[in-house]
Amino acid sequence: MIFMKIVVAGFENGEEIPVRFSCDGADRSPAIEWSDLPEGTDSLALIMDDPDAPMGTFTHWIIYSIGLNHGGLDASLPSDGKLESGARQGKNDFGNIGYGGPCPPRGRSHRYYFRLFALKPAGRIEAGISRKEFDGEIGGRIIEVVSYMGNYKRK
Repeated sequence: MIFMKIVVAGFENGEEIPVRFSCDGADRSPAIEWSDLPEGTDSLALIMDDPDAPMGTFTHWIIYSIGLNHGGLDASLPSDGKLESGARQGKNDFGNIGYGGPCPPRGRSHRYYFRLFALKPAGRIEAGISRKEFDGEIGGRIIEVVSYMGNYKRK
């Protein structure tokens, strides 16, 4: 059986996330590539979150309604609710639309998970939804999930 794959450009799975993707750098989203989507996939969604945040899991990025004619996401996506490709972005826990890079309290390394979801068909989800709304929208539609993890520690 072939399983879906994801690669986040700029660092290997389990390695340190470069400063340029964090609040200490340019705070721009990395390029992401995927392959081997499962049969029946209608659209994709991606979440980036930090389970080590002091107040519980912190969502850094929600992007969904990603069409299958793309093999990935470009780096430095704009912070728009609706992208040119038709994909939509939700609201992160910083309170902003789009990507918000790693920005943990100083001194301790945090893990950041990029999770790609292959989804069954559903209606179009509007831009700007919260993590709770997103989780409700994809519930029961997940065909497969794949993760990629990076670490980040502020100096």
